[in-house]
Amino acid sequence: MVDDEPDLDDGHQDQGTNPEGDVIAPAGAVTGLVDLAAKRLGGMILSASDEFFGAKENLLEPLPPTYDVTAYADRGKVMDGWETRRRRGPGQDWVVIRLGVTGVVEAVVVDTSFFRGNFPQAFELWGTVSPDGPPTGTSEWTHLLSHTTLRGDQVQRFEIDHPQRVTHVKFVIHPDGGVARLRVLGRPLVDVRDVADPGGRLDLAALVNGGRAVACSDAFFSPPSNLIMVGDAQDMSDGWETKRRRGPGHDWAIIELATTAILERIEIDTTHFKGNYPDTCSVLVLDAPGVPVEKLPEEGWSVLAAERPMQPHHRHVLDVTEGIPATHLKLLVVPDGGIARLRAFGQVTEEGWRRATVRLLDTGTTSWARHALLACCGSSAWAEQMVDARPFGEPEDLLRAAEEIWWRLGPDDHLEAFEAHPRIGERSASRWSSREQSQAQSGEQTTKDRIAAGNLAYEERFGHIFLIRAAGRSAEEILAALEERLDNDAETERRIAAEQQAQITALRLDALLREGTTG
Repeated sequence: MVDDEPDLDDGHQDQGTNPEGDVIAPAGAVTGLVDLAAKRLGGMILSASDEFFGAKENLLEPLPPTYDVTAYADRGKVMDGWETRRRRGPGQDWVVIRLGVTGVVEAVVVDTSFFRGNFPQAFELWGTVSPDGPPTGTSEWTHLLSHTTLRGDQVQRFEIDHPQRVTHVKFVIHPDGGVARLRVLGRPLVDVRDVADPGGRLDLAALVNGGRAVACSDAFFSPPSNLIMVGDAQDMSDGWETKRRRGPGHDWAIIELATTAILERIEIDTTHFKGNYPDTCSVLVLDAPGVPVEKLPEEGWSVLAAERPMQPHHRHVLDVTEGIPATHLKLLVVPDGGIARLRAFGQVTEEGWRRATVRLLDTGTTSWARHALLACCGSSAWAEQMVDARPFGEPEDLLRAAEEIWWRLGPDDHLEAFEAHPRIGERSASRWSSREQSQAQSGEQTTKDRIAAGNLAYEERFGHIFLIRAAGRSAEEILAALEERLDNDAETERRIAAEQQAQITALRLDALLREGTTG
């Protein structure tokens, strides 16, 4: 738990806050966590059960709460926080918050400062995914943190272990009372397809696009997460600044990019840093998908932009032509100093799209992930076991799990998957089925008629539709395979059909990873 607010030092905000007071990370730590509900990111309280004594909007105010012992109004004591009236019946009070950035919540900070005899006994936190607007009565809410006791007049941090990405949270207090501030700390996790331009380009470092500051050599005056914050820096404390270096070496910060990309332009902005900007800066990149920050190698980084002299209060633009795939960026500042903002524009690679989709599958709701996977294989048992097997982490792990789970299923599960397909040659509402059968649809009419007749003979003989990986096969090739397989015994044919289904599933999973759609 966090028991105290960060102190101020020499006119600078201590690490963990920015000039507006937003909680970026616990004081003294660089964790890659941000306040997903911060106002400057677009966080907003949509509704509340009650706000008789204190407005719900106070919960997300960026500055720490204050207390004026003499401040009273017609409704009683003026408190800097959200406070409900005394509840005389059953129930609890609550607020619904739209997060500024979609992400996975890893901790919540509940600040009851100055609420001594009127704080809630306990709280709980719920989350949901509602990308198209406010949650409705049919929204599927998930428990992120169960009933948890609170103390009065304290800044308290609680860890959350739940993998689901959310767009909204519901903060419920038991039964009533006042809370000064709420910070929802987590990892931004957005769908990069929603934020990239039509060519797949975006700022891969930006927090709102899913970039994260995960490590640094020093964050004495302010944290590296400010580097990738939205908008321009408001003043000197709204950047990343290290202490003065009195010995050899240099300072650095590592940014985990939103996904794998080839960077094309870097912007290093020293706005407001006039007497404490770095002498020079360099940019290095590393392609290390799935490697945790503590295991990133010290060697093997590629120089994207060599040592570049810095100017005070200036935006430096570095065009890059190397074309190096990267998942991480390291900014070197020599020897020390402050940087206001870092922008890393580039194009997502094919592997980047695939990795981004896996992260969405790993953190999506159970129902959403099941729906996406059922489009790849119609076996409900396969889809359920795939959902349970999450997180996959990397595309190769997802494809490996898909095949292993398929071959553990029984005949009835295989038949269910077979029957989810249209007959070869028949039109389907599924875009993937239509694409896979495009060559078969363009065959000669006599060939297509023979396939239609063969389909009926096959179903009468084996009791299920004829299944073949149609992608890349002509109508003539499909007809030849159909007529040949009519001579098989039932067990041999079921095994061949299962192998064809495994190939189809792999193709569709690959399309899902690349395209981010369910077909």
